[in-house]
Amino acid sequence: MAHGLDDVETAGLAVPAADPAGLVPRLLARLNNLIVIVSSGALVVAAFVLTYSVASRYFFHFSTDWQDELSVFLIVGAVFMSSAAIQARRGHVAIEAIVAVLPPGVNRIRHLLVDIASLIFCAYFAWKSWTLLHEAWVDDYHSGSTWGPPLWIPYLLMAVGMTLLSVQLAVQVIDQFRRRESTS
Repeated sequence: MAHGLDDVETAGLAVPAADPAGLVPRLLARLNNLIVIVSSGALVVAAFVLTYSVASRYFFHFSTDWQDELSVFLIVGAVFMSSAAIQARRGHVAIEAIVAVLPPGVNRIRHLLVDIASLIFCAYFAWKSWTLLHEAWVDDYHSGSTWGPPLWIPYLLMAVGMTLLSVQLAVQVIDQFRRRESTS
C-alpha cells in the first residue's frame, strides 16, 4: 500500500502472516501507521493555528483566546497518540553509550529489562490517565480559559496514547521472549 500499511516490517515486527499470535502486532502496526498520518496532520493544523494567531495579533491587533489551547490539544494529542508508533521503530531517545562495550547477550538482556521497566511505567501511566479521564468526564472539568474547552479531550488522547504505547511495549517484550525460545 502507499504508506506501507501492509508491511509489518516497517513497525520493526517480524511476524509471519499465518501466525495467529501475530494478529495483534499486525493490527497494531496498521493502527500505528494510521495514527502517524493523523498526528502529522494535527501538527500541521497546530502550526497553521499558531501562525494565524501571530498574524492576527500583529496585523489586526486582536487576540484570539482559543488558538493556544487548541494548539496544545493538537500537539499533546499528536505526541501521545504517536508514541506507540515511535516505540515500534525504536525511535525514542536512548542512551546508547554502553551498547558498544557490552557483549551481545548482555545487551539483549539490558534491552529486555529496559522494555519491561518501560512497560511497567507506561502501563501505570495509562491506568492513571484513564482515572484522570474518568474524573474529568464525571465532574465535567473544563479549562480555566475564557474558551473553556472540556478537559476530557486531551485526557482521552493521553489515555489512549499511553495505552497503545503499553500494548506496543508488551508486544515487543513478548516478541523478545518468543525469539529467545526459538533460538534455544
